[in-house]
Amino acid sequence: MNNFNKTALCLTLSATCGVVAAAGAPLAIEEVTVTAERRSASLQSVPLSVSAFSKDSLQTLQATTLGDIQNAVPNLTLHDGDASNAVVYLRGVGQIDSLSFADPGVGIYLDDVYLGRAQGAFLDVLDVERIEVLRGPQGTLYGRNTIGGAVKYVSTPASEEFYTELEASFGNYQRRDLRATINGSLIENHLFGKFSVASLDREGYSDNLFDSSDDGDKDTIAWRGDLLWQINERLQLDVALDRSSGDSDTSRTPVRETAVFGIPANTDVRRVDANFNDRNELEVEGFSMRARWDLNDQWQFKSISSVRSMDYRTHLDLDATSLALFGVFVDQEQEQWSQEFQLSFDNDSTRVVAGLYAFHEEDDTESGIFGPDLAFVTNSLNRQENDSLALYGQLNQQLGESLTLIAGIRYTREDKDFSRQQEFFDPATAYPPRLGQGLLITDVRAHDTWSEVSPRLGLQYQLNADVMVFFNASQGFKSGGFDGRSQTPFQATPYQPEILTAFEAGIKSQWLQQRLRFNAAVFVNDYKDLQLSSFIADDGGSFAALFTNAGEAKIQGLEIELTGLVTENLSVDVNLGYMDADYKEYIGPNGTDISAQRHLVNTPEWTARLAPRYTLPLGDLGDLTFSLDVSYRDKTYTTVSSSEVLAQDGYSLVNAGISLEAPDQRWRIALGGKNLTDKAYLAHGFDLSDSLGYQLGYYGAPRTYSLTASYRY
Repeated sequence: MNNFNKTALCLTLSATCGVVAAAGAPLAIEEVTVTAERRSASLQSVPLSVSAFSKDSLQTLQATTLGDIQNAVPNLTLHDGDASNAVVYLRGVGQIDSLSFADPGVGIYLDDVYLGRAQGAFLDVLDVERIEVLRGPQGTLYGRNTIGGAVKYVSTPASEEFYTELEASFGNYQRRDLRATINGSLIENHLFGKFSVASLDREGYSDNLFDSSDDGDKDTIAWRGDLLWQINERLQLDVALDRSSGDSDTSRTPVRETAVFGIPANTDVRRVDANFNDRNELEVEGFSMRARWDLNDQWQFKSISSVRSMDYRTHLDLDATSLALFGVFVDQEQEQWSQEFQLSFDNDSTRVVAGLYAFHEEDDTESGIFGPDLAFVTNSLNRQENDSLALYGQLNQQLGESLTLIAGIRYTREDKDFSRQQEFFDPATAYPPRLGQGLLITDVRAHDTWSEVSPRLGLQYQLNADVMVFFNASQGFKSGGFDGRSQTPFQATPYQPEILTAFEAGIKSQWLQQRLRFNAAVFVNDYKDLQLSSFIADDGGSFAALFTNAGEAKIQGLEIELTGLVTENLSVDVNLGYMDADYKEYIGPNGTDISAQRHLVNTPEWTARLAPRYTLPLGDLGDLTFSLDVSYRDKTYTTVSSSEVLAQDGYSLVNAGISLEAPDQRWRIALGGKNLTDKAYLAHGFDLSDSLGYQLGYYGAPRTYSLTASYRY
């Protein structure tokens, strides 16, 4: 353990001692309610590893997107990738590829609806009640199987109370965010409505030396409408519509980490060169209808219906120069619908949840490479249709006053139809290269079906009212598919499903009359047939991409989450994550085992966070709150190739904020700063050294600061 981790551990113990010293004060940590087990329950009573963030917690984190919770959860990686995609890893399980044929390893849910594509899943924080992060396989309680875990975004529901909320944020890089919400009763005691809208705008974090513009800006309009109909005491219907439209001037251009065809590497990570970054459009919209029928005091029926669509169009400059070498264009349209029926029974000693889930998805992606200076111009059309059907159920049976048995099972069947046509074009072809006018080199059609039975077995033991221990053994499954970059029928041979066998043991506890919360878990993941992408040179020395099963890996680790109320005004959050992750087998393109030469992606050995918060009461002026957030992330490999050039050494980030809130909580003014030391850190990378001879890196946000004012009436 390095010096930072020793320091973090000492600070943890110091915080604990501080709470002990304050044991005589009438304090208690606020209870957190989650729906991790598809019912409302206290976080401390759920026998799973769960982190939860309320609206107030997200404000303290200065969270504007899902990525802002990354450092607040042990062993979580969550950031935006190279193509407006959400890159999510939990306990070393995830998916880094942004193309539509690669299913996510961690599911993102918007109000119980699974988001099928990584594009559009990097959600902005708008009108949120809480965000939950569930670690480990979640198949026996959730409609869509999620092998590595789930991130649940829970919107604030409509309610009877009439109120309006207005919020404005202004910051560097010309940040201008405006948010507004109106909520109230439409028919007294029966129909409630809510509407939220946001305009999110800023300049890019990098300067483009090619045309003196900024690179990677944001220009998004998002809204959500919700109608909650309380038909009678037992029947409730919730209908929601949401839409997000992003039309940035530019996409995000990577930094040249090595020379690109004689052009030297970038010396400043905030200065890039790009002539093919002039488009980045992302539109996402959805409709959901959730019905809940309390059949009696013990039986409940739920129906969750959803239709969603996503349109994504972009130009990505993947040579990171002002030359026309390797521009990637994408025009993607995706539609999905899902239907989930769920029946539950609860009589205190016995709790049963059973469900039927159906999911259908269609995706058309036209994409290609525009590199006339390399005599390399292509275009392709990928069409994929996915159908998933699942039956799942879980029993929680109390065996005595303190012991509960947990048993679950899931059956999943997935069908995929895939076709791909690819054409090569004369280098003199004008952009865009039109399909049907080039040389057809790929014409692939394929279909396959996968099915799996995934069990779960667990025990929960309540030592006393404040201490609970649990054990879980579960299996996760992610279906196979077809390589969306395949150029021959052989490459379209399906890759195999991933299988994860996970074990965890944990404790959830509160001490010192609920002034200290200590939750911890140890886990072991046996991971088989990892689905990984790599970029190599083919037999002729030209660019080629592969998506294959790696073999086997083992990931084991520890997670600690601690919250302490040191005094009436001072609280401290501490978390610590540890992972020991290794490939046990990785069969490379040449057929040999290269596991000794590879490290798992996005699997830092240590993550840690220390976040004190102090509130100073100012009487009629309100409460003045100071917050500090210091996080650490150990060395991280950002690419499947385990490139040392694209590996990020361990680093720390420092965020801080100060806010003044009215006594009646009607208004709030906050000044915040993130990455105050202006640390330049790699979050994502492209290793094209084996095929094109160079490597590219994407960096996290620089130092940012903002002033936010909100008012509610």
